[in-house]
Amino acid sequence: MAEELFPLDPDKVYLSTDELTLDTEEGPMTMRLGAWLNVDPVRIHKMVTREKVLQVDTMEVLNPLVSKLRRSDPDYYKKIMGLQLVIDYPGYSSGILAKIPFENDPVGFYKWWRRGRHEDKVHLSLANRIRLFQKVYLMDSRMVLKKDLELLGK
Repeated sequence: MAEELFPLDPDKVYLSTDELTLDTEEGPMTMRLGAWLNVDPVRIHKMVTREKVLQVDTMEVLNPLVSKLRRSDPDYYKKIMGLQLVIDYPGYSSGILAKIPFENDPVGFYKWWRRGRHEDKVHLSLANRIRLFQKVYLMDSRMVLKKDLELLGK
């Protein structure tokens, strides 16, 4: 007997118990959305945030999905979180959003991120790197590394 297919419905808001059929290397596969979060969390996240073809309940699906991404694919997680990532930053007793020192202490953040070799801890988009390098250049031009000055065209 053929398995029933549950094609993606772009108008539906999915819960973790809803069935969904997706194409895989082995052909179409049907599982509850909650199971897909375990099997292919990056794909589901891209469908929700980049492609915007899958609408999900924030509390029941999106929050657990982000948590699963942190464990299953830390590099992808850092990339999607960007400045919303909680980091250990000098001068703070507990974790802090990377955005706070990025905005309030650009020179200190630059020292920590670039010179302190913490680039692997926080992913900065090209736009945010340029913003940071420009701010630091205006505040203390000698601080900016040569490779970063080249990006600014200096």
